[in-house]
Amino acid sequence: MKIPPDDLPIYRVLTGPDDAKFCRRVSEALALGYVLHGSPSVTFNGENVIVAQAVIWPGHQ
Repeated sequence: MKIPPDDLPIYRVLTGPDDAKFCRRVSEALALGYVLHGSPSVTFNGENVIVAQAVIWPGHQ
């Protein structure tokens, strides 16, 4: 069974401000082969919109 590269975990939750940097992190995970797991979560911390997106390595759902 294929595993993620660079000793990355099978399941990851990416979090951060809703900005281009966060979108690039999710895009990079998808380019490595991860797939989205569930819907993104969004909250407001009083200053910024914060997002979270889970990704999982295929075959481990």
